Amino acid sequence: MGTSGESSKITTSIDFKAAGKQHGYLVVPHSTNRSAWGAIEIPVSVISGGAGPTAFFTGANHGDEYEGPIALAKLIHDLEPDQVQGTVIIMPALNLPAFRAAQRLSPIDGMNMNRVFPGDRNGTVTSMIAHFVSTQILPLADVVVDIHAGGKTLDFMPSAIIHELDDDLHMQKTLAALNAFGAPIGLILRELDAVGMLDSTVEEMGSVFLSTELGGCGTVTPETIAFAQTGIRNILAHMGILDETPLSLEDRGLAPMRLMHTPDGSCFHSARDNGLYEPFKGLGDEVEEGDPLGQIHFIENPERQPLVHRATRSGMIVCKGVPGLVEKGDCLVVIGEDYRNT
Repeated sequence: MGTSGESSKITTSIDFKAAGKQHGYLVVPHSTNRSAWGAIEIPVSVISGGAGPTAFFTGANHGDEYEGPIALAKLIHDLEPDQVQGTVIIMPALNLPAFRAAQRLSPIDGMNMNRVFPGDRNGTVTSMIAHFVSTQILPLADVVVDIHAGGKTLDFMPSAIIHELDDDLHMQKTLAALNAFGAPIGLILRELDAVGMLDSTVEEMGSVFLSTELGGCGTVTPETIAFAQTGIRNILAHMGILDETPLSLEDRGLAPMRLMHTPDGSCFHSARDNGLYEPFKGLGDEVEEGDPLGQIHFIENPERQPLVHRATRSGMIVCKGVPGLVEKGDCLVVIGEDYRNT
């Protein structure tokens, strides 16, 4: 059947409410010099066993983050309708143009998918995709999991991430999902730029939203893929969609999740000049306020002394920048501190 939202220019053969296993595409109209009546086809799969909760999983919201596409491709092959009590909707490459180009932003319109929600039916390709997801998929979802990593420019301690929410019940449900996912770090994140995020759009609808930062450097490791795969199944079990028990970190021989947060902007340490950055501290290191984190060298100005950057708060380095050559404003380090809900 040909279905689409009445207000969307995107069409799809997928019936998101039908039982069974379906593979299809969001067909996004895209007229170019090369293809006048062309389209971009964004893959989507639905596995449904009928009545029950609905989970929506996305990967490659940013195109250079790969744990999501790999883990979700595996889930598509592994999961069958007779295992599912409810519905699982999977988009392994939400921002397919960026994924094809192996870059954070779409090469078509230069837009950041995670800053254009809820989208615009009359916008560019990125906005049209966000609009379809916002109007046709998100209203169906009880839980949304958007799998991120640091891409080419950041590296993270493997983390599951939520926001601090004003509604107590909503926060409790979201925190329960964070615990169920089972990443080494549970991070309650303060976003520097939260406008237009998929996160905020889902939260405003009252559904449970969970994100991740599972590694980075523009690649994956066996460990980060394992965290993604296990976390996905844990969420499905937590929601009652799969009839199995979530696999805890302790079950896997790992330390319990460390719950942390970034309470304010002082957690984020940026380069104060252009140059070559020499880190003194690494991912996972504990630091005290005032500790030197690293220094910027000015190779083309040998008479100039290196510029030392110091921690503005105590805690653990949960994220670090990847490139050695930095420009003023680039992220060098993010420091998280243990979360104590007062």
